[in-house]
Amino acid sequence: MEKKTYLAHIAKDGREQTVCDHLFGTAKLCSRFAAVFHAEAQGKLAGLTHDLGKYSEAFQQRLLGGPRVDHSTAGAVECAKIGHWYEAFAVIGHHTGLPDGGEMDDHFSQPSFFGRINRDAAGMLEPYDRWKGEVSLPQSPPPAFSDPLEAMFFTRMLYSCLVDADYLDTEAFMEGTEKCRSAGASIEELEQRLLHYVSGWRPAKTNLNRQRCALLEQCLSQGEEQPPGLFTLTIPTGGGKTTASLAFALRHARAHGLRRIIYVIPYTSIIEQTAKTFRQILGEENVLEHHSGVLYDLEEEAEPGSAALALAMENWDMPVVVTTAVQFFESLFANRSSQCRKLHNLAESVTIFDEAQMLPVPYLRPCVFAISQLVKHYGTSAVLCTATQPALEELFHEFLPEKPAAEICEMKNVRQDVFQRVSFYRAGKLSWQELAEQLNSHEQVLCIVNSRKSAQTAYELLDPEGAFHLSTLMYPAHRRRILEEIRSRLKEKLPCRVVSTSLIEAGVDVDFPAVFREEAGLDSILQAAGRCNREGTRKASESVVTIFHSPDPCPPLFDIPVEAGRLTLDRFSAPDDPESIRFYFQEMLQLKGKRAQDQKGILSLMREQRLPFKTVAEQFHLIDTDTKTVYIPMGEGSQLIERLRIGERGKDLLRSLGQHAVSIYPEHFQSLLKAGDLELLDGGAAVLTNLALYSTDTGLSLRSDPGKGLFI
Repeated sequence: MEKKTYLAHIAKDGREQTVCDHLFGTAKLCSRFAAVFHAEAQGKLAGLTHDLGKYSEAFQQRLLGGPRVDHSTAGAVECAKIGHWYEAFAVIGHHTGLPDGGEMDDHFSQPSFFGRINRDAAGMLEPYDRWKGEVSLPQSPPPAFSDPLEAMFFTRMLYSCLVDADYLDTEAFMEGTEKCRSAGASIEELEQRLLHYVSGWRPAKTNLNRQRCALLEQCLSQGEEQPPGLFTLTIPTGGGKTTASLAFALRHARAHGLRRIIYVIPYTSIIEQTAKTFRQILGEENVLEHHSGVLYDLEEEAEPGSAALALAMENWDMPVVVTTAVQFFESLFANRSSQCRKLHNLAESVTIFDEAQMLPVPYLRPCVFAISQLVKHYGTSAVLCTATQPALEELFHEFLPEKPAAEICEMKNVRQDVFQRVSFYRAGKLSWQELAEQLNSHEQVLCIVNSRKSAQTAYELLDPEGAFHLSTLMYPAHRRRILEEIRSRLKEKLPCRVVSTSLIEAGVDVDFPAVFREEAGLDSILQAAGRCNREGTRKASESVVTIFHSPDPCPPLFDIPVEAGRLTLDRFSAPDDPESIRFYFQEMLQLKGKRAQDQKGILSLMREQRLPFKTVAEQFHLIDTDTKTVYIPMGEGSQLIERLRIGERGKDLLRSLGQHAVSIYPEHFQSLLKAGDLELLDGGAAVLTNLALYSTDTGLSLRSDPGKGLFI
């Protein structure tokens, strides 16, 4: 009797891939990915077992158009039989996501891990025994963890290896391409490109540039000398932090054989400039800019090689990745394949947390735990990079006691006087009219406020000539054009009065002679000060940062930072003194309390329940208020949206569309939808149809917005 061939995939051109070939191809990739964190055997087992359920007759009929079949549980059952529970979790969730563990006696109808495992004993799985004639499972001891938090982190990293390997092997067969799509230059070549770029910094002609060069040299030397671990990089605003941190990362990666650089930025709104700078230094083809905007999950049976939307997902297999804190941390606590796929590529990386003081306090403990795990077990060097280093030593010591943070640039080697480019003035409470009068008295001035509503209110009171508005109610390409015009007017000494939300504070290279800042946390005030006399060409006494209290109530999101900032300003005469900064962060953490540093109880949940992957993913959202994306059909956006309208998908189109998108609150979205101002396309994309609601001055109208205005 002829032996039956069991198939995993059938390509559009009729080519067939056997289950056996797919299992061994996936296992090879998965074990290679997991070997980076010493889990090669676990990766191989997960790869070999993940599709054992495809040896069923029911799945073979599925390939010919039959009904859906649960083909993931079978491999998890086989892993569980030999005590490899973490591999079983990875296998059972490789399409539908990592489930909660549940209880061992869960009924087979329950969606928990044990509920699904118990389908086998209940006879609910299609027979799949034919795998035993083609596949032998490796014999190795299962991994052992005493800490359930570390067990969950390991499982998610192993899951990442499996999902990426499965995706790549399937794609390779379907498309007839190589299994790995790694792109970009080597770390050695990238370091040489950086050195060529900074060679133009010399000879330094000013004290400020000489200090920047000195800081750069410190970063390069420490990158070579320091072993992988946890680092702080405290460089005053204006000290060339972005380039210096990249220099440390590339030198450190080259010296210690690390694989890539991950640059984590707090806001989507400032990611473009950093990515642009890195592309200028390193080349377009070496830098991946990944926002937290549009993501697509692989649903059950929607195979990676044939799912058009899934082609837009990223696995971060690039030498330099620039991403957001939301994307980074939510992926580390996610349970879906689309978010977790990239995680294994964090191992053996240099991960830089730009503006580390902006780590969200309600999730501070889970975030610090995740960073500590990457450093402790996955060969990552983490750099907390900021001009205002937060007081996090105690928290990191709790999770990483054996590896205290090393400062890359000791403050004793930094000439603070060189960076003292501004003076501060507290103006007290100002009405919007009083504020506008003061702003209009300056030829060039920047005013930063706490909400989008306040930005529009203040902007409308400015003298029209040279008046500009910036907020995330303007789509990114629009903001970029406005910023280019602002920089041009500043350079040409033309009138330029700008009202902005805090999106301009960090990472946006502008230089104003005067800055006004609505009361905020001390870190925000100092970031605002970094936009004043940035190049040090004016006297500090003539470059004033005015702190004022607006007539509008403080948004709830800012209550504690504002209170801690007031206490600090009341106590210290110099807001930018290191002691002032330390006091501020200690005060803020004390005001919030230890419990507030894990507001959703994520770590307790992970300790008290059995591997609750799904529940943790549902609870961990750095931005608790969901937002909706609206595409604006203006300029190039019109053509891009038309391509989306006719059904085109792909990562290039989606990334380009992100430059023409505005994020709004659900209430605002629903009111626009109810008024007939939006068009919903297949797949859920929303397009603004009433262009009268989009101003070339201030962006999307707030007239339907309930006015919460917390977003920058």
